[in-house]
Amino acid sequence: MLLHLHPENPGDRHLRLISECLLDGGVIVYPTDTIYGLGCDIFQHKAIERICRIKQVDPQKAQLSFVCCDLGDLSKYTKSISTPLYRMLKSYLPGPYTFILPASKQVPKILQSKKSTIGLRIPDHIIARAIVEKLDHPLLSASLPGEMVEEYTDPELIHENLGKQVDIVVDGGIGGMIPSTIIDCTKEPPEIIRQGAGIWSE
Repeated sequence: MLLHLHPENPGDRHLRLISECLLDGGVIVYPTDTIYGLGCDIFQHKAIERICRIKQVDPQKAQLSFVCCDLGDLSKYTKSISTPLYRMLKSYLPGPYTFILPASKQVPKILQSKKSTIGLRIPDHIIARAIVEKLDHPLLSASLPGEMVEEYTDPELIHENLGKQVDIVVDGGIGGMIPSTIIDCTKEPPEIIRQGAGIWSE
């Protein structure tokens, strides 16, 4: 299903439909402040396995991240964070960044890598954050499969390519082509892993 949402005022009926799909174990493609991504409920193991099959990766080796609507979820899904680190995260988020942080025991086991870390993302995007808010817990997120980023800016083209593998393609307009900047906060000082859309100046 291709579902059109208004980029500044996504309707409650559509958000409820997306939330119900996710809670039922569905997989969606949704817009962010960078590129379109694959998403599912972090507590739906079969949906996580589906995303990994689409990407052809092992769940524990996959680069999956949690998309939250604010920093309130930090204390649940990450281990204790120092005040300076919290301040730093607050200054960059919401924004086009993925921060690698130590995972807490609340992170579903299927997602706990050997390093016990998670990627945390709070996109500066109304639709992405509205979906997470309606779901009432983080969304598991992954990049779309393949290398052809150009194909993943147009939701109608995404629906053509991936519509049979996912339940809903959320159309929030044309997406970007540059992924998020990844910062590893388990190192001291934090280390940039991938330069993307976000400018890092620490």
